[in-house]
This record gives sequence, C-alpha cells and structure tokens, in this order.
Amino acid sequence: MEKNILQNFNKPIYLSPKKMICVFFALLFLAGNFYFGIRIFYLNKELAETNKKIEVQQINAKTLNFTILFIERVLKSTGEVSFEERLELENAVRDMNDQEIFAQWKKFVNSKTEETAQKEVKNLLEILVKKIRI
Repeated sequence: MEKNILQNFNKPIYLSPKKMICVFFALLFLAGNFYFGIRIFYLNKELAETNKKIEVQQINAKTLNFTILFIERVLKSTGEVSFEERLELENAVRDMNDQEIFAQWKKFVNSKTEETAQKEVKNLLEILVKKIRI
C-alpha cells in the first residue's frame, strides 16, 4: 500500500493544454488580486494622510479668517463695535468649533474694564496664532 502511494507521487503530472491555460490564468488572477490588495492598502493610507492635511488647512483657514476679521473689526476700530460686527465675529468664532478659542473669546467679551479687555485680547491673539499649524 505504501509503495503505491509513493509511486503515485513519483509520476509526472500531466496537464492538458486547456488545464495549463486555466492554471496560468488562475495564477495570473491571484497575482493581480495580491497586487491590487497591496495597492488599495497604500492608497487608503495616503487618503487618510490627505484627509488630515485637508482638515488642518480648513482649521487654519477658519482661524486666519477669524483673526483677520477680529483685527479689522475690533483692533482697528476707532469707535464702538456695532451689533452686526459683534454678531459676525461671534458667528465666526463659533464656526471655528474650538472650545479653547471660544472660551477665550467669552472672557474677552465679558471683560468689565479696558485693562482686562486688553489682557484678554492678547491672550486670544496668542491662542489664535498657536492654533495655526504648518
């Protein structure tokens, strides 16, 4: 019995041309699947990195837009800031969706004295500049 099994392993395997073509295409499809699987993995990794960069750019754009608006409407203002301008600033700071900036904004808005307001403006500008990532 053992000899029969060993004799079967020693026989050359004969594949008809049709079977050889099928084996060739099966191996080709397996290699293609492997290649595209690896490619998908790296493309997903690249997509995640690109999404992170886009998110950083969006945060930077919102931060810069608010900073510019704040400088134009508040710091360069010669008189009192109008209700519409305060509303525009409030909407811009809320649009940033950053709790730290919003909390500092509230401290500035709720300042009772000019000295406190100046201190809070400096703190707000410092936070805004630190939020910008390169």
